[in-house]
Amino acid sequence: MKLLILGDVMGTSGREALKTKLPKIITEYKIDFVIANGENAAEDGRGITKQIAEEFFFKGVDVITSGNHIWDKKEITGYIDKENRLLRPANLAEGSPGKGYEIYISKNKKYKIGVINLMGNVFMRKTNDVFQTAKNISKKLILKKNVDFLVIDFHGEITSEKMAMGHFFDGLCTCVVGTHTHVPTADTRILEKGTAYQTDIGMCGDYNSVIGMNKENSVKRFLKDKNAINHFPAEGEGTLSGIIVETDLKTGLAKKVIRLIDGGSLAK
Repeated sequence: MKLLILGDVMGTSGREALKTKLPKIITEYKIDFVIANGENAAEDGRGITKQIAEEFFFKGVDVITSGNHIWDKKEITGYIDKENRLLRPANLAEGSPGKGYEIYISKNKKYKIGVINLMGNVFMRKTNDVFQTAKNISKKLILKKNVDFLVIDFHGEITSEKMAMGHFFDGLCTCVVGTHTHVPTADTRILEKGTAYQTDIGMCGDYNSVIGMNKENSVKRFLKDKNAINHFPAEGEGTLSGIIVETDLKTGLAKKVIRLIDGGSLAK
């Protein structure tokens, strides 16, 4: 059983990389379940639309996670209540549209996969306590009882918060990945009790940029150049960035984890 988790899909470049590369990767690596963070997938790099979500599902994504940009496109508030394959952070304010976790079925219809979407508290929009939320959900989704495998997408800014969450879930889930910073970290590994972990799995998009945004304009903004305009996504060749986790069918934990870096300037 193999899981593929992809980092934040950024703008047109990220979407094109996903559309052109994902079907081949699914076949080549014999992937059974695909999770992608889609909160930056809209043309301007902010939010996601129904049309884009449907496009992701058509290309082989099984679940779309998100983060602080989930509500940037107003149309999504109605769609997310009807489409349980699109998640928002579980620790958003009570009564928020949609769900923060769910149980899904693998492509081969053999396994139940739980997916939890969380968002950090440090340097992020105000949300409920992420560790208390994680603790509560961990009592509802239990490895090898009501789910065969369990994946956590922790959308957060700082490394320490993500690492602490990885250690909290070690032995309780298959995999914990960080998203949000758009920069993949070099700490891909299996933790002591068997959970695959990476602090941030990066973004799917153009790395010849400033975290996915046009580099020239971004530099102008830092220089306070009067000619700088609002951020807009870079449009060069996109990289697919994420991890592939091979699971232990008996325990639901990870047997092997590898980084996936496919195409674009990051792969050169």
